[in-house]
Amino acid sequence: MNIRPHARRRRLKRIVLALGGVAALCAAYTVYAAVNPDALWHIVHERCVLAPAGQPPAPCAEVDARAGYAVLKDRVGVGQYLLIPTQRITGMEDPAITRADAPDYFAYAWRQTARLNHHLAHPLPAQDMALAINSAHGRSQNQLHIHVDCLRPDVKQTLQQAVPALGAAWTPLPLYGHAYRAWLVRSENLSGIRPFDMLARDMADPTHEMGEHTLVVAGVVRPDGQRGFVILDDRADPRHNDRASGEELQDHTCQLQHAP
Repeated sequence: MNIRPHARRRRLKRIVLALGGVAALCAAYTVYAAVNPDALWHIVHERCVLAPAGQPPAPCAEVDARAGYAVLKDRVGVGQYLLIPTQRITGMEDPAITRADAPDYFAYAWRQTARLNHHLAHPLPAQDMALAINSAHGRSQNQLHIHVDCLRPDVKQTLQQAVPALGAAWTPLPLYGHAYRAWLVRSENLSGIRPFDMLARDMADPTHEMGEHTLVVAGVVRPDGQRGFVILDDRADPRHNDRASGEELQDHTCQLQHAP
């Protein structure tokens, strides 16, 4: 079928306008997520949790309403996922995270490292992975979310070198120029470890102090060759430009997937 030149131009213009509209919508959504601190909550609560029965909980990869969490692929990073409560929980400062009946969020988040591995050139071991939750000063969203991603290669190296000197007590371990401290967990899984509770027990007034802190959980190999975890904590320090953003220890490009 022959199409006249002016008709072709009109059709091309419509296609360009349509594509421009899609691009504009994507750009608008990205800006919305960047400026709206409740964007994650709206996505999880209004779209994922309320997805019609029998249909995928898009845009989330998983929703487990009984356990109390949703999993969302982050727009940033090769394989980064976010684990997000299905209940309204603002973040580190929210008392709900240390209640006796609180979901074991870090244990659920660690399971998502298997999902992360599906996006990589080859599967990575536990000691290449980390979970991070930022302080109230180091986050952009007011809905608790745990970042699931790869460790920075230099951080991995520092942690492995430090493991022999770590134990079941907080030990100073400067990382990324910030005053982190570390606790070695001699367990091959995170079930029942509950890092939120570990941190709160070390505080005189958790209600007012928790929001100042970030938590990171990284996989390590213990001196006996068994797997374990290092729990890392840092407190916001505006004088030294430290917003207590543990996400800084993660590598969203996942350089470790290319290591020999």
